[in-house]
Amino acid sequence: MTDSKTQTNGKNLPAWLTMLLAAACGIIVANLYYAQPLVGTISSSIGLSANSSGLIVTLTQVGYVAGLLFVVPMGDIIENRRLVAASLLLTALALAAAAAAKQVPLFLAASFVIGLGSVAAQVLVPFASYLASESSRGRVVGNVMSGLLLGIMLSRPLSILVADLFGWHAVFVLSGAAVLVLAIVLSKVLPARRPSSNASYAALLGSMWRLLRTTPLLRRRAAYHACVFATFSLFWTTVPFLLAGPMFHFSQKAIALFALAGIAGAVAAPVAGRLADRGWTRPGTGIALVTVVLSVLLPLVVRTGSPVGVAVLVAAAILLDAGVSANLVLGQRALFSLSPEIRSRLNGLFMAIFFLGGAAGSAVGGWAYATGGWSAALWFGLAFPVAAILYFATEKK
Repeated sequence: MTDSKTQTNGKNLPAWLTMLLAAACGIIVANLYYAQPLVGTISSSIGLSANSSGLIVTLTQVGYVAGLLFVVPMGDIIENRRLVAASLLLTALALAAAAAAKQVPLFLAASFVIGLGSVAAQVLVPFASYLASESSRGRVVGNVMSGLLLGIMLSRPLSILVADLFGWHAVFVLSGAAVLVLAIVLSKVLPARRPSSNASYAALLGSMWRLLRTTPLLRRRAAYHACVFATFSLFWTTVPFLLAGPMFHFSQKAIALFALAGIAGAVAAPVAGRLADRGWTRPGTGIALVTVVLSVLLPLVVRTGSPVGVAVLVAAAILLDAGVSANLVLGQRALFSLSPEIRSRLNGLFMAIFFLGGAAGSAVGGWAYATGGWSAALWFGLAFPVAAILYFATEKK
């Protein structure tokens, strides 16, 4: 059995602890995206060639996927509070190394470790589901995930503004300090949770493929979200090129402000959690998928460099982020209704699969924009959620 201090079924998780977990997830996951808008600046500073500059983002993403597959599942066999603290300390050290790096090998190694350690956020999410009662689990997961999504959405504009004021090194210094403080705070206030499983780490990893093969709900929810996250990544990879181009002539600061527009979509996360608590996961999923389709159709239909065009892009960003946020929470709420003993592994597999979908969306978006422009990128962006809807239509009631 789990430690008695975490056996909170029947109780409501304190609001302050929910807010702390939400803030923690946002602070942690932002580390995956700080470098994205600064790739050119960092590359020239450390002597990385333009052809290889993409490694900065790629290695962070590879580290994150590695963490999802090899670190997050450890939450099913290792005391969770200790696992979170260790991951955060590793992340803080990597951020410090990135800030101090003057040569390519050290910075790229630090980028990989930043991604690896940042999976602490995905240990905290199932941890929150353990602490919540069954009747409030969707609401709690939704609130925590809204913090994580805000971290994703705020990270790019924040890194642009901080780098503009203090230089790119300051981004990593400030984030490292925040992560270190977070590690100390969480180690003090989080209750202990000792999983009941006595399995070895090798057996744990060996069970991952079996779980994927024998859990239809995991495969279905991961497929839905891989599709919508591909569109999310495609949009936010390509829209800065459109805004900086001849149609809009946005400055970097203006692009950063535009990125803030998507924050409004994060309100969908707690709403989706409440829908799931009421048993409305299926209709909620349909609405989320259709919302993502509409977010792509809108800029496809209305294309102009006037203020109307900017308003359309803002509306598309909000709808996209709302649909993706809602679908993510609905998926995790469904998975967390399964056995508590396998939640960390389920979450790791779920996140790894859809994160790979996001990587595919970024790659396809960059290629499509370079070869066919904004319209070509949007058509590819539309194909992903349409495929998800077709698959969703086969789901049994």
